Parts: sequence; C-alpha cells; structure tokens
Amino acid sequence: MTQLKLAARRETLRLAAPFRISGHVFENCDVIVATLSDGEHEGRGEGGGVYYLGDDADHMLADIEKARSAIEAGIDREGLLQTMPAGGGRNAIDCALWELEARRQATPTWQVAGINQPQPVVTTFTLGADTPEAMAAGATRYAEAQAIKVKLTGELNLDISRVAAIRAARDDVWIGVDANQGFAVGELDRLVRALVDCNVSLLEQPLARGCENDLIGFDCPIPLAADESALTSADVASLVGKFSVFNIKLDKCGGLTEALITAKRCREAGLEVMVGNMVGTSLAMAPAYILAQLCDYVDLDGPTFLAKDRDPSISYAKGKVRCDQNVWGYAG
Repeated sequence: MTQLKLAARRETLRLAAPFRISGHVFENCDVIVATLSDGEHEGRGEGGGVYYLGDDADHMLADIEKARSAIEAGIDREGLLQTMPAGGGRNAIDCALWELEARRQATPTWQVAGINQPQPVVTTFTLGADTPEAMAAGATRYAEAQAIKVKLTGELNLDISRVAAIRAARDDVWIGVDANQGFAVGELDRLVRALVDCNVSLLEQPLARGCENDLIGFDCPIPLAADESALTSADVASLVGKFSVFNIKLDKCGGLTEALITAKRCREAGLEVMVGNMVGTSLAMAPAYILAQLCDYVDLDGPTFLAKDRDPSISYAKGKVRCDQNVWGYAG
C-alpha cells in the first residue's frame, strides 16, 4: 500500500441568515476538511457531522486522529469502513479517498462508482421555519424551484398554517415537509389530513428517533421518510413497514462508500431512496450528487444557505442542481 499524508482542519461556515428547524436555530456550522496526498495526487473531503448525535467538529477530529496511523499507512475505502465509525469524520476521509482514487486512475468519480454520467437533477429548496407569511414570501422568492421542502417545528396549528400559506403562494410546486422529530403520534392524523389538503407529497421524520414502532400500522397516504431514524445500511431492515423512504446523508452514514451500499439495500428492501445534506459547501455536495443519480428524492441545497461557498461550486438553475467534475473528483 502507498503511504499517504493526512491533513485535517476545522472550518467555520457562516450562514447568510439564521435557519430554524424543530428545536434548533443555526447561525453557523463547523465542518472538517480532510486532504490525503500520496506525493503525486491529492484527494479532498468535507464532513459536517450530525448535531443530534453529538458529532461536532471536535468529535470528528478525534475520530480522524484515532485512525490516523491506519489511514496514512494507505487504507482503502473498504478498510476505512472497518476502521472508523460512521459520522462526519469518516465521511471526510472516505470522500478524500474517492477523489484520490479518481485522480490516480485519471477517471471521473462517477465512473469509478460504476454509474452513468451524472445529469442535473431536481432538488428541493428548503424554507426554514418562520411565520406563515414569511414562509409564503420565501416560497415566492424561490421562483425557479420545482420542489420546496418546508421545515416544521411541531407546533401543530402553526405548522398547518405555514403549509397552507406556502401552498396558496405556490400552487405549481412539489412540496415536502420535514418535522425533524417534532410531533407526537397522537397528532399525526390531524397533521396528515392537513398535508393531504395542501397536496403535500412527502412527510419526513414526524416522530422522535426511537419511536419508530409507533408507526407500525399507521396508514399514511403520504410517503413517510426516515431521517434521524435512518443512519446507515444497518438500519434499513428495521425501517421496513414503518417508513417508505430512507433519507441517506453522507455525514450520517460516513461517506459515499457506505451511502452506495445503503441505497442498494434500500432498493432490495423495497424502500425509496432520498439523498439529503447537513449544511455544507459544494465540496460536501459533490459526492452526494453522485448518489443523487440513484435517488427518488434529492435535497442538495446546503450551499444556498451560506454567506460564501467554495470556488468552483455546484450550480442551480431551473430548480435543478448540477455538479461538474472540477468541483470534486477528476476533471480531466
């Protein structure tokens, strides 16, 4: 194995405006950028961690340092799955290994992954929780959006008003809502009836992680997506019969390698697949864009919330996201 040199640093990303979800308000976020070099080629990866699991920048850096000797000895992606736990730290290293491998082979990352050349895909654009009027105005400002994702807070009457206002402002778009664990099981019937009235097409994580069994037998006319309940491929089997969609995030599962394994297992189990993101730059979105080519639902709008993205960056046009190889991978 070729010896590698590892560098890992913390970066603080500033949000253009505060972003509110159920139980949290974000104004900035710390990410870890990992670089792996073999002396001739270099690979990069960005990890943002999972806030509700305590996977912050300190934790990510600690995970990386514990594995440093194995990584620098020339670890491959399969070995990394056995060496580091799932999370943002492994995500950063795994994606750096993907880019390094692509550059060594002078081959695009999508080709290394064994998928067709990526094409622009429709992505959701997310509205943070606010007043119904402010969220309706925000939906209007997303003039080119084909799909909008609405953050709820678990305040049932207010959330229903929020969705109704957004639908009234935009009767032309696909709408999904993300509850971020905000509701109790007894509130679901009323919530779902209101969502059906507003032609909502996806309900994400209505109940707290750990309450998945409360969804057994719940006949929901809207597809239910697991997010906080869905971390890695090991969770797929346990979610069948409770959810119909598995939201894969590279920071949760620990990189593109595990994400592709998870997507395959979801298909085998009859679950639809979604790709999402924690807040991050285009460097974090680029590997997820490869996964997006295999997904039924795509939520890769993280860089739109930043005061400043990386250059080069992914692009958004007519409600779709596009990522060229010069952002991450082998550009030729």
